[in-house]
Amino acid sequence: MAVIIDGKKVANEVTENIKQKTSELKQKPKLAVIIVGENPASQIYVRNKQKKAEYVGFNSVVISLPVDISEENLLEQIYILNEDKNINAILIQLPLPENINKQRILEAIDPIKDVDGFTSYNFGKLALGYKPYVYPCTPKGILYLLDEYNIPIDGKKVLVIGRSNIVGKPISFMLQNRNATVTMANSHTKNLKEISLSSEIIISAVGKPNFITSEYISDGSVIIDVGINRTTDGLIGDVDYNSVFDKTSYITPVPGGVGPMTIAMLMQNTFELFQLQQSLII
Repeated sequence: MAVIIDGKKVANEVTENIKQKTSELKQKPKLAVIIVGENPASQIYVRNKQKKAEYVGFNSVVISLPVDISEENLLEQIYILNEDKNINAILIQLPLPENINKQRILEAIDPIKDVDGFTSYNFGKLALGYKPYVYPCTPKGILYLLDEYNIPIDGKKVLVIGRSNIVGKPISFMLQNRNATVTMANSHTKNLKEISLSSEIIISAVGKPNFITSEYISDGSVIIDVGINRTTDGLIGDVDYNSVFDKTSYITPVPGGVGPMTIAMLMQNTFELFQLQQSLII
C-alpha cells in the first residue's frame, strides 16, 4: 500500500515555522518579485507568492512591467533592487517575453539576493558540490519531502526525467551530492522504460500528462511527480497516478505534492538570504 507524500501538510509546517521565527524579528525579510507582461498563469503564481509572503510576516513588493519593456530597462529595475538594502530576495517570474534574453536577466541578480538559485554563481556552486547561497526552490522541496518521510537517498538508483535548469539539472546535482546514483533522461533517451524499471526513485519533470504509467514502475518504487499539466479534467501530473499507485511505496499527488513545497522553499530561501545578509552587516 503506497504512502501518499503530503506536500501540502509539510509545506504548512515549514511556513508556520518561518512565520514564528519572523514574528520574533524587529526587521522583516523583504521579497521583490518582477513580472513582465500579463500572462494569466504567471499572475496567479505571483499572487500566491505574495499572499504567502504576507502570511509569514515578510514585506513584499511586486513590480509589474509592460510586455514590451526593453531588456535594458528591465536590467535597470534589477540593478535598483540589487542596490536597495531593504530588499533581501529578488525573483523574476518566468517565462519572460521572447525578445528578452532570460539568462542575461537572471545573471543580473546579485547572487546573495538570488532567491531561486538560478544565477551561474549559485548554480555553479551547486554543480561543483559546494553550498550555494540558496538551493533552487523545487529541487530543495523535493529533497525536503524525501527527508521528511525518511526515504533513503544514499546509494539509491534515481531516475530524473527532464533536464531543465529549474528542476532536472539541479535536483540531479543535489542527489549526487547526497551519494545517489543518478540517471538523467530526456525526450531523446532510448530504452526509457528499461531504465525506469531499474530505478528505485523516479522524479518526473517532463511536463507530459500521464506520461509515466504502471509499466514503467517496479514494485516499491518512490515516485516524485513534479509535473503540473492543465487539462480539461483539471491539474494532473506526469504520472498516471491511479495506474501506478498500488506498485509504489511512496508517491506525491498532483496537486498537493511538490507544488506547495516550491512556495514554502521560496519563503525559506527568502528567510535564509535575510539572515545571511544580516550577518554580513558590520
